[in-house]
Amino acid sequence: MGRSKTAVGRETAKGGRTRGKRSLWRTLRRRVLQLLLVLILLPPVLTIVYSVVPPISTLMLARYVQFLWVDRQWVPLEEISPHLARSVITSEDSGFCSNDGVEWDALQDQVEALSEGERPRGASTITMQTAKNLFLWGERSYIRKALELPLALMLDAILSKERVLEIYLNIAEWGEGIFGAEAAAQAWFGKSAKDLSRVEAARLATALPNPLGRNPARPSAGHRRLAATNLARVRSAGPIFGCVPGN
Repeated sequence: MGRSKTAVGRETAKGGRTRGKRSLWRTLRRRVLQLLLVLILLPPVLTIVYSVVPPISTLMLARYVQFLWVDRQWVPLEEISPHLARSVITSEDSGFCSNDGVEWDALQDQVEALSEGERPRGASTITMQTAKNLFLWGERSYIRKALELPLALMLDAILSKERVLEIYLNIAEWGEGIFGAEAAAQAWFGKSAKDLSRVEAARLATALPNPLGRNPARPSAGHRRLAATNLARVRSAGPIFGCVPGN
C-alpha cells in the first residue's frame, strides 16, 4: 500500500530542514575560514603599507572611536633627537640594532622564571612593543605576548631597523592622549623633538614604562634616578646604536 501524501510531505520537509542545516554550517564554516585568512594576511599587508604610510596605534584608534583627544605629530626619524633614540634603546631594548625583533635569551629566562612560579618581567623588545601598539590590545596576557612574537619577527623581516624605530617613536604613549616624540617634546618641554637635550631625552625614555604616572617635566626623585642611570648607560653603551641616524 502506498504511503499517504502527508507522510511523503513530512519526509520531504525533514529532508529540506537537514539540507538547510548543512548548508548553514557550510556557509558558517566558510565565513570563519575567510575571517581567519583576513586576520592572518592583514598584519603583513598593513606592515607593507606602514613602510611608507605613517600608522596609528590601536590605542590611538580606540581614543578616536571614543571621541577622546589625541595629540600625535608624525616626524621622520631624522627630526627626532638622536639623544632620545639612544635613551629609548638603552632603556627598552639594548639589543635592538642587532636582534631579529625578539631577545630569545631574555625570553627564555622569563619562561624559566614562570615555570618556577616567579612572576615574569620584561623581555619585550622595541619591535615587540611596536607590534603590540600596531596590531594588539594593551592589557597584559599570555595570549597577547604569544601573538607579539610572530608579529615582531614579521616586522623585523619586512621593515628596516630605522623604520621600526621611527614608527615606535611616533606611536609610543607619553601621557594622556600624547603620542609620539614630537607631541611629547612639545607637551612636556615646549620644544621640538629634534631639540631635546640628553637629560630631557633620558626623562622621556624612562617615563615609557609608566607614561600616565611619570611626568618628564617634573620627575619624582625615583624618576630622576632612573633618568640618571639611563644617561650613564648611554655614555658607556659603546657601539649599540648603529641603526640610529646621526649616531
